[in-house]
Amino acid sequence: MRRLLVAAASAGVGFLLLCALGYAAGHPDSAGSVLRLLWCFIPLAATVQFAVAVARTDPSTRPRSGLSAVGLGPVKLSVLAAVSTAVSCTLGSAVALLFFLHLRGDLSGLPFDGAAAGLLGADASLPIAAVLVLLALVPVAAATGSALALRGRPAGAARETDDGGDPVPAEEIPAPAAPPGGLPWGVALTAAGLAVEAYASRGTPGSPFPLPGKLDSTPAWVLVGWTLTAIGLATAGPGLTYLCGKLLQTARPGAVRLLAGRVLMDEARRIGRPLGIVCAVLSAVIAAFALYGTGPRPFGPLTALGAVLVVGCTTATLLTSALEARQARAETARALLRLGAPASALRAATALRAVALLALFAPLTWAIAELAALPLTP
Repeated sequence: MRRLLVAAASAGVGFLLLCALGYAAGHPDSAGSVLRLLWCFIPLAATVQFAVAVARTDPSTRPRSGLSAVGLGPVKLSVLAAVSTAVSCTLGSAVALLFFLHLRGDLSGLPFDGAAAGLLGADASLPIAAVLVLLALVPVAAATGSALALRGRPAGAARETDDGGDPVPAEEIPAPAAPPGGLPWGVALTAAGLAVEAYASRGTPGSPFPLPGKLDSTPAWVLVGWTLTAIGLATAGPGLTYLCGKLLQTARPGAVRLLAGRVLMDEARRIGRPLGIVCAVLSAVIAAFALYGTGPRPFGPLTALGAVLVVGCTTATLLTSALEARQARAETARALLRLGAPASALRAATALRAVALLALFAPLTWAIAELAALPLTP
């Protein structure tokens, strides 16, 4: 199912890239063609991130001693994961091409052929080389990212997820992890992104900023500002998650709070970055609806598709990272149960972690959205 979701996301991104190419072919003198293509890189980045997260949680990519004995070490497993990711994304790109040609009217004999000929620039011919290059972006980027992510997997990953390993020593179960860096840089990048967005909104007093009606209606500086904000929140996410886990252990914590806090500190690097990206995406969605949710101008169809891809892929990446974290601590959970810890305590610690993260990131998301929309409101 996760591989099919990757293929579907790749198909959506490929369709957006082909739409940008069709617009550029039909409007060769328009300056909005480059901006349309730049906007497509946001869902492309979200799709690549999701594909890498799926590759990391694939059971076939986990290093095991038995596989190493037959020559399937970490390097070859990363190559196999990259090939599997490339196949899924290539399938999605092929579907996008067929769907695009069908809606343009280049393929006939099916329902709705040529239904979007005007939107997709059916009057202009498409260069085949450009089509192939754009459709290859997602498979190549996702395969490369998967190979690099799995090749850099720590050697202890096999022990964390292998059911046949030795029991985890009791003294290693609440051992605190080292704090991740990047929190000051993340805060600085987020502030810089908000400042760039505020600067880009100058010169339009008394009217909302022309954000998502059409892809070419937004100045490039808004894209730059939002990108800086997203990078800043992704950089600050691990530090904020670690801080959240540390706060859970203040004021004489009990066993549940201590366990929940230590797990959050240990998983800060794994789930903090996807949490920060989800925070950035949701803040952008809230800001957009605050500006145009009740206005007369609707969202364009391509903008809606891009927004669905970004929100869906970032949310799926967060859930997949949470699944990876659960796999990584499975042996520790079994060790706690063998030591006599009740299963209800483990469930309570899981619920407490979710509540603590929600209490920290929900107000942060709302604050970022308000700060982003404030300079754009009349």
